[in-house]
Parts: sequence; C-alpha cells; structure tokens
Amino acid sequence: MTPVLLLAAEKESAQVTDWAARIGWVVGLALFVALVYWLMREGWKWRGTLQGDLPELPVTPDDPGPAKLSMSGRYHGSTTAGQWLDRIVAHGLGTRSRAELTLTDTGLDVVRPGASDFFVPAAALREARLDKGIAGKVLTEGGLLVVTWEHGDRLIDSGFRSDHAAEHNEWVEAINSMIETNTREGVER
Repeated sequence: MTPVLLLAAEKESAQVTDWAARIGWVVGLALFVALVYWLMREGWKWRGTLQGDLPELPVTPDDPGPAKLSMSGRYHGSTTAGQWLDRIVAHGLGTRSRAELTLTDTGLDVVRPGASDFFVPAAALREARLDKGIAGKVLTEGGLLVVTWEHGDRLIDSGFRSDHAAEHNEWVEAINSMIETNTREGVER
C-alpha cells in the first residue's frame, strides 16, 4: 500500500490563476466596450448631422393662454411620422426625459427638465393617437400617446406616456378636436 500513498503525495494541484492572462482579457474587454460605446456615440452625432436641415424648434409664446389639459409623464422621443424606428435626434428631440405637457389654444407646450423644451403651435398639430411603440420603446397596446406635428417640411411623431395612462384618451380627443376646429376655421376664412 505504500506505493499508492506515494503517488498521491507526489501529485501537485494545477496553478489556480494565471493573472497575466486574466488581466489581459479584462483590459481587452474594457477596450472593446469602450470602442462600441464610442461607435454608438459617433452614430448618434452623425444622425444629428444628417438631420441638420430641421429648423430650430419653436419656443413657448410669452402668453400661451389658459391650460386646457396638463399632464406629467415621460417623453420617449420623436420619429419621422409613420416610421416608428426612424428616430429624430436633431435639436435634442432624441433625448428621453421626464416631461410636463400643457395644451392651450396656442398649441402644445413640452417642458423637459434636463433636456430642451419645445412648443408645437396649434397650426402645426396634425393628429393624436394611441400607439404601442416609438423608436426603441414598446409598450402595451394604447400605452403611448403619439402626437403628429409638422415642423418645417417634415411630419414628426412625438411619443409621450402619462404617469396616469387613463389620461391618454382625453388627450387624443382634445388634440384631435382642436385640429378639427382649426381646420374648419381655416376653410371658412
């Protein structure tokens, strides 16, 4: 029995960690992640450059009038109308943020803490509807308020989600009613 014990005593365990290889893999992975992040950032900037023909966003008038509706929630981004994956990033429209929406007779005021505020004049509003997705954000059916508006020569869809989703229907009715009224008044003139 002694030869068996001697064989067991002679075996050595393998080296547990090869620190040089491990550090090399970690540094390589970190460089790869940094490269991917840099490429994404450059793509975002390039998209903004391609959309440079988009005019500056309108600002809220000094006296927008009394609020018809107001809502707090999230702004999920803007896309080219009808193309829910073609995100618009120019002038900060691609930045997701909290949002306070106010609908008045003069238009839709979008106040975004930490991002650029913008105003959609009533004459530029084209449609409001409930939808389920916009540029990388997919929700349940009817979980997103999408407002279509004209800016320059482009139709834009902007997506909002209220903190109280039950408000969405009221917003769709109010905006579409306002558009219909403005259209009728424009035809009568």
